[in-house]
Amino acid sequence: MKKMNKGLLCTFLAAALLAGCSSNSGGNEAASTGENTGSGSAAAKSVTLKMFIAQPRFKEQYDNYIADFVKKEKTDKNIDVSVQLEMPTADNAKQILKTRLASNDAPDIFAIHAINEIPSYYKAGYLEDLSSQPFVGKLLDSVKPSVTTTDGKVVALPLETLSWGYLYNKTIFREQGLTPPTTLTEMKTVIEKLKAKKITPFVLSYKESWIPQLVLPLAVGGMIKTKDPEFVNKMNKDEGSFTEMKSAIFDVFDLINANGTEKATEVGGDDGAAAFAAGKGAMWLMGPWYAETILKSNPDLDFGVAPLPINDDANATLINLSASTSLAVSPTSKNKEVARDFLNYVLDDQASNAFFQSLKFNPVSTVHTYENYPWITEATTYVKAGKSVQDPAIPQSVKDEVGKGLQAYYAGQMSQDDVLKALDKAWKSYNKVNK
Repeated sequence: MKKMNKGLLCTFLAAALLAGCSSNSGGNEAASTGENTGSGSAAAKSVTLKMFIAQPRFKEQYDNYIADFVKKEKTDKNIDVSVQLEMPTADNAKQILKTRLASNDAPDIFAIHAINEIPSYYKAGYLEDLSSQPFVGKLLDSVKPSVTTTDGKVVALPLETLSWGYLYNKTIFREQGLTPPTTLTEMKTVIEKLKAKKITPFVLSYKESWIPQLVLPLAVGGMIKTKDPEFVNKMNKDEGSFTEMKSAIFDVFDLINANGTEKATEVGGDDGAAAFAAGKGAMWLMGPWYAETILKSNPDLDFGVAPLPINDDANATLINLSASTSLAVSPTSKNKEVARDFLNYVLDDQASNAFFQSLKFNPVSTVHTYENYPWITEATTYVKAGKSVQDPAIPQSVKDEVGKGLQAYYAGQMSQDDVLKALDKAWKSYNKVNK
């Protein structure tokens, strides 16, 4: 936070037009201002709102919430809204969205990664300033900075805030007398004890490149906190190299791969979730954003979140704190008012709690009063103990490159040095474009 669902189109129509209406207004800004408020026999405005959100596993939740928004917009503003919801997989979404934006075919609302993508998208002029919107005043102080630009503008609404490392089956750990390891040596001991009981230590699922790349922010975050606090700054100045991160990345990645399920490049996120839910592996390199999918397969599964050891320094074993999926509005949208209405509805005082609960997301707003899920509470204990690090500001293009590189490395098609050279090249290319 994924089955292939490219081009999925879900249209939600508002209640039937008032009898005798013959409005010919198109989906433009005037049509979305809500000038007709539904009083008397005024003709309803018609707006087609295009949304682009790469979370196909949550289709049902979005369908239901958008349908409620459509009804609200008709009731409150007498606007008939048709929503075209496109939900590609995460691996395809970034390139599709970039193509759309560059060709002046921007969706009205689209999802981007707060930490990785807001800086470059804002610089390119793709993000509407949302600073004056009501939802901004509802954001938690710990969340708001993730969607705020360096010049102080809020340009997106955060959906997901994450506290993650890897997932583990608490029942298996409890039955085998194990606790989450704090060093790589301790992880090796846990692995050997699991194997002695004929339990596969790790579920592997590398069909989608974004999954193996998860090892990168965990490794870089741990090293920044302990050994190399200037690594990102050095890379931004073309003064660093990923060779400095070689052991941190590959020691744990090799250990996971040597003790995991088979045919990883044929297993995607959904299949990995099903395997983990079925107890086919005791651990999974994944974050709690897959909680809803896991529990759909096995509602009774007791799983936890723990920081992943990258070496034998326990101080480098840290929970990653980040904000990921966030909703933005295109400055070129002809339906900005309705688009902004939807973003504000996402943090509606009444409806928002049930929506975020259904997604199994962390609270991001003062209106969120639902009880934290057990895995969130567990991750929070690490955070309170100082065992966490903010998600490193690694360019998205570099993360894309490491995902592909680690897939190829797992398949024996690239060496460790090949992967590291590709990452250095990707970061330097990013620097050239963003100077």
